[in-house]
Amino acid sequence: MVPPINKHIAIVALLLFLSFQTYAQRTINDIMDSTTVNHLLIISKKYGSLSFSGYLQPQYQVAQSNGTLAEYQGGNFGEYTNNRFRLRRGRLRADYMLLDDNGNPSTYFVLQFDGTEQGVNVRDFWGRYYENKWKLIHVTLGLSGRPFGNELQLSSAGREAPERGRMSQILMRTERDLGATFTFNPRWKNAKLKNFVLDAGVYNGQGLAGPAEFDNSKDFIFRLSHKPYVIKSIPLSIAGGISTLQGGLNHRLPVSYKMEQSNQTWRMAKDSSANTINTVAPRRYYGADVQFATTSKSWKTELRAEVISGLQTSTATTSATPGSYPIDSKSVPLPYYTRNFSGAYVTFVQTLNSTDNQLIFKYDCYDPNTKVRGMAINSNQGLTAADVRFDTFGFGFLHHFNPHFKAVIYYDMIKNESTEISGYETDRKDNVFTLRTQFYF
Repeated sequence: MVPPINKHIAIVALLLFLSFQTYAQRTINDIMDSTTVNHLLIISKKYGSLSFSGYLQPQYQVAQSNGTLAEYQGGNFGEYTNNRFRLRRGRLRADYMLLDDNGNPSTYFVLQFDGTEQGVNVRDFWGRYYENKWKLIHVTLGLSGRPFGNELQLSSAGREAPERGRMSQILMRTERDLGATFTFNPRWKNAKLKNFVLDAGVYNGQGLAGPAEFDNSKDFIFRLSHKPYVIKSIPLSIAGGISTLQGGLNHRLPVSYKMEQSNQTWRMAKDSSANTINTVAPRRYYGADVQFATTSKSWKTELRAEVISGLQTSTATTSATPGSYPIDSKSVPLPYYTRNFSGAYVTFVQTLNSTDNQLIFKYDCYDPNTKVRGMAINSNQGLTAADVRFDTFGFGFLHHFNPHFKAVIYYDMIKNESTEISGYETDRKDNVFTLRTQFYF
């Protein structure tokens, strides 16, 4: 039989944690600073606090044509299908936090599952330790979100648009990765640098896109960000950051490909050299992001923007980061292709009077190969559909029916550049309408 005092502790812990859910669902890697601790309070010095949260996203989608390639709008449609019901996400999350004798966060642990009609997978499984002598550093170990950019940090439960942009999904597939993150952020009340956060992490690289690490290269990610700063005279809050990823993939073949220029024409050139084996094909990302928001609850306006450019290594047919070493249908290893890329997005959210209604406008673009464009993209130059630029214009309306149920209607207009690649001579008919509901607690 559970002692009465433990029952009371559990009840108080659950009630207090409910007030924390909006913050927890807004980000992937929750930052437990002094403000958050004040919300949680000290529940039990001996047992810590264990709490649960979750959300469910049933949705209905209609595509412009049968067999639409909508990988970045929630998955491709079947060959003879242009509409579907889906359970996009079903998350259940457990959080455990232990405070020290002075009420400071000491240990934090998260386990999150994702269940859909396609199966159940682990999404987060990490622990965090806070040093409390100087209150400067905490370290996160396990399967967690990569600290790169802003859109990657926004939880799918709190993000207004149904999906992250094409750029984010291609470069950082599945958002999470296995590794270690060291975070510098002073946590005492009057610290001069308390609004600055410096993350430095090392990760396998493939994230949840593959079953395990498949080469010796690691991804090193660094991000310097500033928490929202309020200009009271406007009033307006501003936040932002800069990020970089330095990583790569180990060649297994004496063959690789990269862009070269000859007679003012760019082409994908083959490099056949025994020296290629076990050298690193680069992945170098450089990004900057900024977020503006008015501080009023009614008629609140938010503007978020981010840009990333650099070098991306993948294969001939895709620019997405591979989850395992690429092979063909006969299990023969394939060579790596390295391209210069650039991408960006701008998200505008306007609250209509109350916080229950929001208009959403979003534009994102991703150019996997900035060396060529338009009709210069053709198979004679060794180029494929993986070199085609896409621009996506999205708009929608979100309504909160109550604190635990909301719905969004959203339309993506997807434009690819016209090229000489088969299937991409003109704009494809691949626009997608999404009606998504979300239950959450």
